[in-house]
Amino acid sequence: MSKRLKRWLIAGGILVILIVGGLIGASFYFYNMTVASGKKDFVAPAKPLKKSNPLYAQKKWYQNVHKYRWTEKAAGTNLKLVADYIPAAKTTKKTVVLVHGFGSNKEAMGGYAGMFHDLGYNTLIPDTRGQGQSQGKVISYGYYESRDYLKWVNQVIAKQGPQSQVVLFGVSMGGATTMMTSGLKTPRQLKAYIEDCGYTNADAEITYQAKQMYNLPRWPLVPLTSLVTKMRAGFYFKDANSVAAVKRTHKPMLFIHGGADTFVPTRMVYQVYRADAGPKQLLIVPGAAHAAALSHSPKLYTQKVRKFLAQYIH
Repeated sequence: MSKRLKRWLIAGGILVILIVGGLIGASFYFYNMTVASGKKDFVAPAKPLKKSNPLYAQKKWYQNVHKYRWTEKAAGTNLKLVADYIPAAKTTKKTVVLVHGFGSNKEAMGGYAGMFHDLGYNTLIPDTRGQGQSQGKVISYGYYESRDYLKWVNQVIAKQGPQSQVVLFGVSMGGATTMMTSGLKTPRQLKAYIEDCGYTNADAEITYQAKQMYNLPRWPLVPLTSLVTKMRAGFYFKDANSVAAVKRTHKPMLFIHGGADTFVPTRMVYQVYRADAGPKQLLIVPGAAHAAALSHSPKLYTQKVRKFLAQYIH
């Protein structure tokens, strides 16, 4: 072998090592960005509440209302989860469990809690594992969280009795978590689901965001990050699958999405809606951005939720 060829082979080997090392480093960076819990640069901080906010009354009510603290043990692990519980103004067996989005917490659900309180529901608003006051170091895009929320539902039933009527409602990742919960074996008291702007599956959403935020193709970074996630957190991105879950549900679900959503693209709602095997309804709110359908059109949103639930909750 000539010295020149040796030099080329050595240079080629070094280049391969650098590329592989760079990809591995990048996949661990994206793991920390997408899966490891903690503050995310791309998640906008909560804005101070202003009177001009369309949901000012509901959010102000949530800030001031007396809340009872509930706790739960996360599914399959010894993490402590916490929640706010607010009883309805009149005693009722109707309860809604609210599921917040990625990088968020229960305080962000004040507008929805206020809406359901006005509709006569008890409200339970947990902090999802790894977020808010709940313990955990991993955000699994609904894969583990769906099992946690099933435990919250069962706690409601245990405390309020077999005549309980429970609704699961989620926004963004919470919407996807709601859909994934629907694919599990659920108690008869869990009567209906409402999902707002959830994604089809985590792999598709992360692929979309890699293109939107970093102009990166899916391959090789998303599959590599998914592999790192499997090794460190126990799941692949494709395991967090809303489409597969709603194919297994036979309980009613209301799908809501903003017509101008560019974070979880509006087209995703049509995929999950078509896949759903149970009674279903769809509301597209024209002009609404991501997770903004309620604030964009509060009257339309509330009327649709009220009419949908009136068919199944009595």
